[in-house]
Amino acid sequence: MALNRSDLPAEVLSLLSQGCAIPAHPLALDARRQFDRRRQRALTRYYVDSGVGGLAVGVHTTQFAIREHGLYETVLRAAMEDQKAWTQRPLAMIAGLCGGTAQALAEARTAVGLGYHAGLLSLAALASKSEDELIAHCEAVAREIPIIGFYLQTVVGGPVLSSDFWRRFALIPNAIAIKVAPFNRYRTLDVVRGLVEASAEERVFLYTGNDDHIVLDLALPFVAMRDGAPVTVRFRGGLLGHWSVWTSSAVRQLQRIQAEVAGGKAPGTDLLALDSRVTDCNAAFFDVANNFHGCIAGCHEVLRRQGLLEGIWCLDPQEGMGPGQAQEIDRVYRLHPDLADDAFVAENLQRWLA
Repeated sequence: MALNRSDLPAEVLSLLSQGCAIPAHPLALDARRQFDRRRQRALTRYYVDSGVGGLAVGVHTTQFAIREHGLYETVLRAAMEDQKAWTQRPLAMIAGLCGGTAQALAEARTAVGLGYHAGLLSLAALASKSEDELIAHCEAVAREIPIIGFYLQTVVGGPVLSSDFWRRFALIPNAIAIKVAPFNRYRTLDVVRGLVEASAEERVFLYTGNDDHIVLDLALPFVAMRDGAPVTVRFRGGLLGHWSVWTSSAVRQLQRIQAEVAGGKAPGTDLLALDSRVTDCNAAFFDVANNFHGCIAGCHEVLRRQGLLEGIWCLDPQEGMGPGQAQEIDRVYRLHPDLADDAFVAENLQRWLA
């Protein structure tokens, strides 16, 4: 049965509208590279207790290879069951959708059947298609589930998309949000312009996926012109792989930013300076020095150090940390200890693993 925006619980729609932290959920594996159900549950509990507003499952950080390993439904079901068993508060549950139209439709139906609220729609598999074909793909999937557009950076396979594409995307009735993650300011502004040109800024919510500019995306207003007048748009929250680690700290950062914005005052210089420190950490976690080769394994390494994961194993044996990445993680741990949440994890780890 198809799911429409009007079918969503009011609490979930309010969460997305007000803006929340949505980490991209990693995949817990054991030394045999088999699904580690206990540690997967512990991760979900960690995110819930960190105060997140939702979870994104089956996305890049979860490893796209879960599909060829027959784990897509298993992993989505686990996250849904575990968060429901751990908390009574509502969470926005986002399922990653990828592949061609037939695959994305099948995944959308699986997600709806499991109770997910929206689908984060990757276009990487269709990167060579025209924008007309991409919009037709988005419209088809949106007939099954509310969709979140995904502007993925080109380094990891995303297509370059015009502001007109985003205008047309924002006009899709069942489009609910856009994750803006081109890691490129010009392309980020293209999304803002398209959203404003569609007059959709109150209906389609912007979430940052720009791990290289998280704090600034959240703290600063974006302005685009419509009919000769400026229209101000803000990112509501973040849907980020970076927020899969040090998550309770990330939630506090978002709450601080939202409080300053709600208070009507300009962000202070200390908050703006935080952007560069968070980006420095991201460079280590995402292995920027090696062109993002270790972006998943680096997040696993942080979770391993905290005891949440047993190891950094990925489904692909060739996927691991890049040369020098462990030393970079050592460096940011040493320089930015106040951004970590190791104490929070240590206090709760045994409870999450129980």
